[in-house]
Amino acid sequence: MASPRYFTAAIEREGAWFVARCVEVELASQGRTRAEALDALREALELRFEGEELPELPEVERFEVAV
Repeated sequence: MASPRYFTAAIEREGAWFVARCVEVELASQGRTRAEALDALREALELRFEGEELPELPEVERFEVAV
């Protein structure tokens, strides 16, 4: 069994759908609920990297901007 890796998802509502986008890897998926969108993104990531060595992932950092 593969060891777990952690990714960051940005989830937005687009009409009747939720879109979950992986921040570290250019990959997105959708679902009728936030949970469905996140599950679909998880599955898409598993399929994308199935049988492959994961590449070095970029660091993601949140920061504040006064707007």
